[in-house]
Amino acid sequence: MSDKLEKILGDRGPIKRIGVIGMGYVGIPAAALFADSNSFDHVLGFQRNSPSSGYKIDMLNRGESPLKGEEPGLEELLQKVVNTGKFECTPDFSRIAELDAVTLAIQTPFADPKALEPDFGALKEGIRNVGRYLRPGMLVVLESTVTPGSTDGMARTILEEESGLVAGEDFALAHAPERVMVGRLLRNIREHDRIVGGIDEVSTKRAVDLYSPVLTRGKVIPMTATAAEVTKTAENTFRDLQIAAVNQLALYCEAMGINVYDVRTGIDSLKGEGITRAMLWPGAGVGGHCLTKDTYHLERGVRLGGGTLDYPENAESIYVLARRVNDFMPVHMYNLTRAALQRIDKDVAGSKIAMLGWAFINDSDDARNPPSEPYRDMALDAGARIMVHDPHVLHYPDVEISGNLQEVVRDADVVVIFTGHKEYFSISPSSLGQLMGKADPVIIDGRNVINPDRFIEAGFIYKGIGRGDRNDHPVRAR
Repeated sequence: MSDKLEKILGDRGPIKRIGVIGMGYVGIPAAALFADSNSFDHVLGFQRNSPSSGYKIDMLNRGESPLKGEEPGLEELLQKVVNTGKFECTPDFSRIAELDAVTLAIQTPFADPKALEPDFGALKEGIRNVGRYLRPGMLVVLESTVTPGSTDGMARTILEEESGLVAGEDFALAHAPERVMVGRLLRNIREHDRIVGGIDEVSTKRAVDLYSPVLTRGKVIPMTATAAEVTKTAENTFRDLQIAAVNQLALYCEAMGINVYDVRTGIDSLKGEGITRAMLWPGAGVGGHCLTKDTYHLERGVRLGGGTLDYPENAESIYVLARRVNDFMPVHMYNLTRAALQRIDKDVAGSKIAMLGWAFINDSDDARNPPSEPYRDMALDAGARIMVHDPHVLHYPDVEISGNLQEVVRDADVVVIFTGHKEYFSISPSSLGQLMGKADPVIIDGRNVINPDRFIEAGFIYKGIGRGDRNDHPVRAR
């Protein structure tokens, strides 16, 4: 414990002015909640004035949310904290010097998915900006998901080099990973327990002081910075593992001609002392910013940690295998599409495929690493014509996305449901069949959105994830 840092923090007093770097799915709701707390005086949201994202600055300063999915309460809260003068967004990073605490919520994608090496470029630049204007007694918190060891390693090194100050003596440094899901951002921040890990006890305590005021039901769980990093990567790795388990079960059920949802209900029904299970749902694939890469952060942390791993010789990591299963599900969706077309003597080549849903999660505009993308690539490579509909995702690099459902499905040979947006649950077989205008329209359900019997009765060729009981239904006589 550093007596020097403890004295500096005591002289500085409570945290009153906060900066949040990164105005995205994590930073925007966090900044709004900090600003809404009576414990804090002012919050600055930092956003680069770049061609791709600079528009967010004016929107946020008007109290408007640039996130276009359904986020209950977010826009109203932004309007409130802007109107009260407690929040503003700025591209001026020199204002970091005004603050008591700074959090970084910057994406950490993989630059090369094949090499499985993270691209910390944007995060490092954000840390450098903090280091340039760092002052004694400030708290710096990484909320970004990072390889275990990064806070006390990479981040500490950059901050000390840029500032000339020493972490743990002149300033506090911690990791407090975000634990949010799009569509429920505010609720998750308020209600989920908050993992907080400092590089030392003083840093941990200071970070606890930062996050405690915004929690309603959740509590703060203190630990070391590296333990916090492992907690974040491991919890997403476990969720990915659980999804892979039910996805593999769905593939088994298809092969055995049974309904995975019946099996799932049966397994989930067993309750009692000592019985703990999380039966998730099968689907067309796993997307998003976290689950698609956090397994590899965890694996990389073990490799870089310097310790000795005792593990079965030549055995593949079950976590990496789970990633491979989930990465396979868009391929399986393509295989279902091809098999359905073969039932009516058609091929993917030359067929028009209408994809419903580009976002990786329902009722959201979050389209980071969507499983719809590899499916589209495979279908295009096979010679299909593709149109994509999504009511929330309006723009995506090199992909044309329409908000007009009728336009997308008109004259399509195949409709493929990739996202469980609420708009798709009300699609009727008769109206869809009329728009498609085919003698044997094909529908592939990757999210258990439709009732297969209704569509089969209406003359559709149906296939769905885990629906072995329906995937080989009789084809209507022509």
